Amino acid sequence: MSLNVYEGLFIFDSDLYAKGPDDVSGQVTRIIEQFGGEVLLSRLWDERKLAYPIKGHRRGTYWLAYLKIDSLKVKELTRQFQLSDSVIRFLFLHVDPRLVETLVEHARAGHLHAGEQQVAEETQTPTETVSLSENENIEETIDVPDEVKV
Repeated sequence: MSLNVYEGLFIFDSDLYAKGPDDVSGQVTRIIEQFGGEVLLSRLWDERKLAYPIKGHRRGTYWLAYLKIDSLKVKELTRQFQLSDSVIRFLFLHVDPRLVETLVEHARAGHLHAGEQQVAEETQTPTETVSLSENENIEETIDVPDEVKV
């Protein structure tokens, strides 16, 4: 039995995900565990417009997962996700064992940083850099109200 780590990227039907996010995302974990796999990380990545329609869908919810599973079970796992109504597309990539911890930590931290960044953007006041003199290299950052900006 050869356990390997894979990165799985899933595109969910956005309508089904909006109606029951826990059901749709939980399906990934249930199917992986059904075939003897272990989920290392599973999280929402983004919701966006698709580059082209897939099965009549124009929007998709992207879900990222890192999983450890027997390499012989990947074909069966692939077939199960092909039969799923909520999964529009998916892709499994084999991860080099030397990179597993780094990738999982990066994915876990990337999710936190995105949330922290959103909070920072909501609380940040508009600023503009103004040069004090053409001949000097001194710059000062000042707060400029939105109604003053041209």
